[in-house]
Amino acid sequence: MLAVIRYTVPESQSQDFVKQGQTILDTLAAQPGYRRGRLARSIDEPNLWALVTEWEGAGFYRRALSAARMAMYPLMILMVNEPGAYEDVYTQDGQ
Repeated sequence: MLAVIRYTVPESQSQDFVKQGQTILDTLAAQPGYRRGRLARSIDEPNLWALVTEWEGAGFYRRALSAARMAMYPLMILMVNEPGAYEDVYTQDGQ
């Protein structure tokens, strides 16, 4: 299961955002069912960021969000309000 949370971050806040994003990823990584995660910045729109994580299933992800709520709270105002949980339909790993 793939989870994507997008953020619109003013340039003046980007350094603090990266630190807070690392804290969120560390918190999520400590939760059961976590596979991997990354914090990424758009090449075309530098104010657009994404916190992307992979999970063993939706239940693990939803429980992890509860556990990470306090770490995520300061960035909630920057979140893009859109659905962010996706189930895998087809995957192809690189060689």
